Amino acid sequence: MRLAVLKERRAGESRVAATPETVKKLAALGLDVAVEAGAGLASGFPDADYAAAGAEVSPDAGAALAGAAIVFKVRAPLGTGEGAVDELALIPRGALVLGTMGADAHAVQTYAALGLDVASLELLPRITRAQSMDVLSSQANLAGYRAVVEAAVAFDRGFPMLMTAAGTVPAANVFVMGAGVAGLQAIATGRRLGGRVSATDVRPAAKEEIKSLGAAFVGYEDEESKAAQTSGGYAKQLSADFYAKQAEVIAAHIAKQDVVVCTALVQGRRAPTLVTKAMVASMKPGSVIVDIAADAGGNCEETRPGTLHVTENGVKVLGWTNWPGRIPAAASALYARNLLTLLSTFWDKDAKAPALPAEDEVVRGVMLTRGGAVVHPNFA
Repeated sequence: MRLAVLKERRAGESRVAATPETVKKLAALGLDVAVEAGAGLASGFPDADYAAAGAEVSPDAGAALAGAAIVFKVRAPLGTGEGAVDELALIPRGALVLGTMGADAHAVQTYAALGLDVASLELLPRITRAQSMDVLSSQANLAGYRAVVEAAVAFDRGFPMLMTAAGTVPAANVFVMGAGVAGLQAIATGRRLGGRVSATDVRPAAKEEIKSLGAAFVGYEDEESKAAQTSGGYAKQLSADFYAKQAEVIAAHIAKQDVVVCTALVQGRRAPTLVTKAMVASMKPGSVIVDIAADAGGNCEETRPGTLHVTENGVKVLGWTNWPGRIPAAASALYARNLLTLLSTFWDKDAKAPALPAEDEVVRGVMLTRGGAVVHPNFA
């Protein structure tokens, strides 16, 4: 059975869906792996390394996809009019496509019409047995790390307290908004770099997690906030009244911060606005805001997705999109392992083919289309 790994063609995407390490393990399952030439270059994996791992290095997408029964992608394949290569048209009918598809209803209908079995891994249920397949967690972890590293580079006063004969440079005050996977890693990284770290999150369980990493908790708490978490571990959308009271507490705190890292996301919705223009205006010149949520519109009103914006009062707002793609070698390595784990978990060793039982909780959570039909409840 042939498995194809394509070059990512969407703007700003530097990751790849398989590495030489995972190619060896995929081959051990009995798969013939074809990697499109240049697929791993942006992540630091040259074609020669894939060849040495046992992959066929194909000259283009069409050659890689010829006869493929499984396709690995980071982002959704390009369709008609989306780029120079119509990847969807090249994927054989009946192929299993695994990736973070970011699907909408139109895209899902297109996959079904093309007869593709498509799994979107960002829909993976947040359950214990799926943790090693969880692409959102693996990528968010690296995004949180990278956000603080880039904040330290952008901040021009030094991160740790520095005691010198010429005087003392105080530690940077770092405030992390959102204590999910990205936020917790941002807290840990800020502490490692010597910052004075505080954090906030509306979810009740987050307070102790924040404190366990040595950061101070900041936030407004009431009865509504006690039920601010879904069964899947995501933050719920709360009332306007709660956010107004929370904003009062946060505004006073932000005015004293050197670095603010925004990580708050609500699944399936635009990112909530947590940092207003007035809050940004209260910050000192040279302060830095890093908005990991820029892909979903941003948590800060001054965020301009995809750019570094310097406000009138001299605050730097880093609104880069695809934060995991800013650390592509590590992000690709973890993402590729997530895909490998999912495929090997549902692998029939005797048939040397994937076996995806429709009743399985993980399979049910990720499958968008199957056998020419839309099967995910969000789109059916």
